Amino acid sequence: MGPARRLSVVDEIFLRTHRRLGTPIALQGLWRTADRVDPELLRRVHATLRVGPLGRRVIRPRVPGARRGWRPNTRAHPLEFTDRAIATGDLLEWADEQGANLDPEFGPGWRLSTAALADGGSIVSLTCSHALADGRALVLAVDDALGGPSLTTPSARVSGSFAKAPAPAANCPGTGRTVAAAPGRSDTGEPMTSTAGAADRSDANAAPARESGESTSDWSDAWRQWSIVARGTVRALRRGIPPRPTRAVPDREYALSTGGKIAHSVVLQCPAGDWESVAQAQGGTANSLFIALIAKMLWASGFPGATIDASLPVDTRDEPRVDNDLAMTELTIERADTPGTIREKARIAYERRMSSPGGMPEELLQVIPDRWAHALSRGAGERDMLCSNIGTVPDSLRALGPHRCTGVAARAIHPGLTANCLPRTRLSGYLCRIADTYTLAIVSLDPAHIDTPATLRTLAHETTTAFALPVTLW
Repeated sequence: MGPARRLSVVDEIFLRTHRRLGTPIALQGLWRTADRVDPELLRRVHATLRVGPLGRRVIRPRVPGARRGWRPNTRAHPLEFTDRAIATGDLLEWADEQGANLDPEFGPGWRLSTAALADGGSIVSLTCSHALADGRALVLAVDDALGGPSLTTPSARVSGSFAKAPAPAANCPGTGRTVAAAPGRSDTGEPMTSTAGAADRSDANAAPARESGESTSDWSDAWRQWSIVARGTVRALRRGIPPRPTRAVPDREYALSTGGKIAHSVVLQCPAGDWESVAQAQGGTANSLFIALIAKMLWASGFPGATIDASLPVDTRDEPRVDNDLAMTELTIERADTPGTIREKARIAYERRMSSPGGMPEELLQVIPDRWAHALSRGAGERDMLCSNIGTVPDSLRALGPHRCTGVAARAIHPGLTANCLPRTRLSGYLCRIADTYTLAIVSLDPAHIDTPATLRTLAHETTTAFALPVTLW
C-alpha cells in the first residue's frame, strides 16, 4: 500500500538539514503568560497535537525514484516541565534548548515544553522540525490544537498569504532554503532556492503540485518523477550544459576559531499602531519597515558590504494546510534605502522567484542520492539576511485556556549548529502580529560581530530607537 502523502522538494531539503547536510533548522512558537499555566491544560494540548497534522513521520519508498511519504505517528516526546523557575533574562536560552532530538523520520519531530518564570509567569514552547512544517503551518497546527477554525472552516484563509497579491504586506516564514512556488500559481510563492529545480514546468503542470498529497503507489510515483526529470533535463540541455552550481561563501574568518555559542536571539514587542505609523511616515508598510530594520541592524553590527542581499520567504498557500508551502524571492538593499524605497523594491521582488540554475527540473533533487542533492542545493536561497513575515496570528493563540498571553513569538532555531554548518545568512528576523502588537524575533548567526545576547539586545535597542519605535524587549 502506498503512502498517504508524499514529501515535496522543499520538505526533502529540510529533511537533509536534519541529517546535518546543511544548517540544522527547527521552528518554534513561544507563549508568555502572566501567571502559571495549568499543567492539565497543557496535557490536553499535547494530546491533541499527537493526533494532529504534526503527528507524522517520513517513510522511505521501496522503488527508486519514488518520493518519500508521510505516515501518521502518534509517538511524541513527553510534555516537558522544567523543575526550576527560570529568570526572564534566561528565557531565550532555555527556549534554544528545546530543539534537541527532533526526528521527523524515526522518532517524534516535535516537542511541547514549559517552564515557570521567576516573575510569576510561564513560558510555553512548541518546537518542530522544519521538515514537518514552515512557520505559518506551525501557527495553523497550534490554532487547530487550541480549537481554532483555521483547518476546519472551508472559508478560512491564511492571513498573510499573498498568492494573489501583487504587492504583499507580509511574507511567510521560512529559512531561506526553499524552492519554487506551485505550478499554475500567480506570481507569488516562497523562496525558490538556487538549487537544481523548477524551470519550465509544463510537464509538471500535468501533475498538479497538490498531487504530493494524493495516494499513489511507489511504482506510479517513480514513473511520474523520472518522466518529469527526463523531459525537463532534455529541455534544459537544449539550451546548453548548465553551469555547475556555486555557493556564495561569505568572508567568515572567525567561523572555525569561535569556541562559544554561535547563535544569539532577542525578541521585542511594539504596539501595532506605533509600528504602522512609523512605516507610513516614511512611505513604507509594516513589512518594508521590518526589512529596513533588520538591514540597519546588520550594518550596525559591522557588516562590511555596501549593499545587503535579503531573502524573503513567501507563503504560497491557496488554502490553510500544515505543510512547507513556500517559495523564496530576494532583493538588494542599499544604505540609503528607506522603508519607502524598500516597499517598491519588495513589490517588484514578490513578482518573481529565485530560480534554479540551467532550468533543471527541481524533481531531480528527489531521485538522486541525498548527498548529491545536497551538493546541488547547498546554500539555496541563502542571502546576507532573512526577513520572514509570518503575518497575523489567529486569535486563538492570544490565550492558553484562561491564561492570557502577554507575548507570542515565532522564529527558527538551529539545534546542534556548528561552525562548519554556518549559512551565508548572518541575521534573521521573524515578524508576526497578534491583536494590537507586533512581535519581532531576531536570530544572529554572526558570532564575530554579535558575540553575546547582550550585544544583540543593544543593537536591537539602538536601531529601534533610531526608528522612533517604542519597543519592549523580552
